[in-house]
Amino acid sequence: MNIKSLRKFVAVAFASAMLFCGSAFAQNEDSLRYLAGPRFASSNVDSLVLEDFEWCNRYVLPNQPWARFSDIERIPVAGQLKGHLKAKYRMFITQPIDHKHPEKGLFKQRVIVGFADFKAPTVIITEGYTAKYGANPRYDEEVAFLLKCNFVLVEHRYFNESVPFMQDDSTITWDKLNWDYMTAEQEAADLHEVRKALSHLFYGKWIATGISKGGQNCMCYTMFYPKDVDVSVPYVGPVARAQEDGRHEPFLRDSTGTAEDRAIIYNFQLEILKRRAAMETLLSDWSEKNKITYNISIPEVLDYCVLEFPFAFWQWGRKTSTIPATTESDDVLFKYFVDAVGPDYFQSWDDNAPFFVQAAKELGYYGYDTKPFKGLLKIKSSKGYLRKIFLPGGRKFKFDKTLYKNLTSFVATTDNKMMFIYGEWDPWSSVRPNSPGHDNIKFYIAPGGSHRARISNLPPDMREEAVKTLKEWLGMK
Repeated sequence: MNIKSLRKFVAVAFASAMLFCGSAFAQNEDSLRYLAGPRFASSNVDSLVLEDFEWCNRYVLPNQPWARFSDIERIPVAGQLKGHLKAKYRMFITQPIDHKHPEKGLFKQRVIVGFADFKAPTVIITEGYTAKYGANPRYDEEVAFLLKCNFVLVEHRYFNESVPFMQDDSTITWDKLNWDYMTAEQEAADLHEVRKALSHLFYGKWIATGISKGGQNCMCYTMFYPKDVDVSVPYVGPVARAQEDGRHEPFLRDSTGTAEDRAIIYNFQLEILKRRAAMETLLSDWSEKNKITYNISIPEVLDYCVLEFPFAFWQWGRKTSTIPATTESDDVLFKYFVDAVGPDYFQSWDDNAPFFVQAAKELGYYGYDTKPFKGLLKIKSSKGYLRKIFLPGGRKFKFDKTLYKNLTSFVATTDNKMMFIYGEWDPWSSVRPNSPGHDNIKFYIAPGGSHRARISNLPPDMREEAVKTLKEWLGMK
């Protein structure tokens, strides 16, 4: 019997034994990291082939229609990544719409796997939005690249190609879509199923990581399934406590940049409003040219862009030295204003809009301080703007503070190893969790940093310490 046949025989025997033991064993969350049988499809111990994923399906109970891979295809890897990744695959995994009641229906969720080495750790990327970027041949993930790990990128439910209900009924529109299952707990269960399924291929330690909303998703996944991962690395992840949290506004007013920086930004905002007539005309023409539509009027869009300006400015790490003088022409001011804010953020619908539904339900968001612009705004109040501008069909969702409370408590008390990365001047840092001061929890705050803060752009000493800590936690040399 050759190696390939032997591995298939052992795999079938292992799967049969698991089925004989019953569903309690197969679904036992505490034992998931011990379910992995030997590799089976490829006769080359250094390669990952398409059939490996198909054989993972043999570990699924015959009467269980979810946790099965399909539509598997190999996708290109750019030459500059060949020192890290040997192969990349795109596929779908079948998931319950409601993990507590799988009988309610199923949907397909996109997964992209980057393969480095079977003996290496595996990074599960807890994406908060779409995963379509993962198919780019040049895409790599930072932690996976730094540690030469495998990665598993999971598209968030309700985004792009992973939208429940719509996959089976093309007549469903966004404003009629059932959003009941767009929750952090359901998404964590999605990640858990992916983790269990791929444990049959990747036996090493597992690391969870995500950026921004994905960073918060990383925290949630670790909280709901702490035994799934050995280390978690959430980047710039917020933990907000309300639809309009209230901590962002004073942070922007008092804690970003220098007093001189904040004065420059404020004066620029004032100048835009003072030139309202010209700016409204330019904004209307720009929106028409770019085929952008809104749920609010152009004067209101201008107001919200002015209010958004300091948030977007600091979030993406701009420098006040780049802001045009208030004596410049309308065209010069408008071009900078549009580049910095991006009025399309306020458009009536885009690919990231499912986020706003979850923000309204449980993730929370930020508000605006209108007081400094009294008498200059067309809007009477910015309160409730999330529903007015972003929610499909003006849907109303009651905010549930439970997730905020649970995450705050979890970070303060967990034994899990977690490394948090933030930018000092990123507005989202105003709602980061507090460090409990425990050895298993590390916070790295990039000085003057933004929402682009990563391990690779930390100051050298801080970066070296972060990488060293990760390797120690993972038992890597």
